[in-house]
Amino acid sequence: MKFGLTIFPTDYTIRPGELAAVMEERGFESLWVPEHSHFPVSPLTPGRDSGGLPNMYYDVMDPFVALAMAAEATDELQLGTSICLVVQRDPIQLAKLVASLDSLSGGRFLLGVGGGWNPLEMGHHGTPFDERLAIMAERIEAMKELWTREQAEYHGKYVNFAPSYAWPKPARKPHPPIHVAANAPKGFARVVAYGDGWFPLMDADNPGAVFDHLGTLREKLEAAGRDPKSVEVSVYMCPTQDEIVTRCRDEGIDRVIFLLDPKSREEVLEQVDGYAELMGRCG
Repeated sequence: MKFGLTIFPTDYTIRPGELAAVMEERGFESLWVPEHSHFPVSPLTPGRDSGGLPNMYYDVMDPFVALAMAAEATDELQLGTSICLVVQRDPIQLAKLVASLDSLSGGRFLLGVGGGWNPLEMGHHGTPFDERLAIMAERIEAMKELWTREQAEYHGKYVNFAPSYAWPKPARKPHPPIHVAANAPKGFARVVAYGDGWFPLMDADNPGAVFDHLGTLREKLEAAGRDPKSVEVSVYMCPTQDEIVTRCRDEGIDRVIFLLDPKSREEVLEQVDGYAELMGRCG
């Protein structure tokens, strides 16, 4: 089982390159960075220090910039989005971002994707909330064309472009793995349709829910003619109890990802060391 860490990169915590280098030295497999473009002022997101979302959500930096810095400071660490809000990005430009980062990192990029949860945020990007999943599906299909064909074209309801050249191509073939954040079991259709991985958020109050759905996912993959072993399961924000991490390993989970609080440099490094000890006990 592989071990990763996720952090909201901000201007008041450790820099991504230094964190990535320390993680690689400690034996972690991957660094994951989330995304939000902005938060429209509303009762849902009234602002920093409001008692709602933690400040790190408002303060998070662009994931591709942060991961590029992490890539430059490491040789083997995998670099992932947790998750990239595909429905808030132009697919042609996003395809170039992904391919560029994967190429420059030597094929180390992992594309975590999800439909998003904030209707006002995505509305400012022109995405209707009730159409977000269909839009995401088309954009991912279109990006696969751009990554894998010399002359790519796509004609859908939401994405439409004539035969085009788009370089660079990703270093990893046919393209970086796509890890789909989706609620089970309803969201498994998306995993089966275009995912190379399932990216579930583990509820600390009910961690067994992820394990309960593993059999269903494997059945759906087999029914679609896909090998279940070809689809990784990465538990996001895994609780830190030894018994839960050990069960993840025993249940065949491929990767567990722990959350780092974006505190001072010294506090983050202390957290990394604590997770490294947990990895040593349960790996």
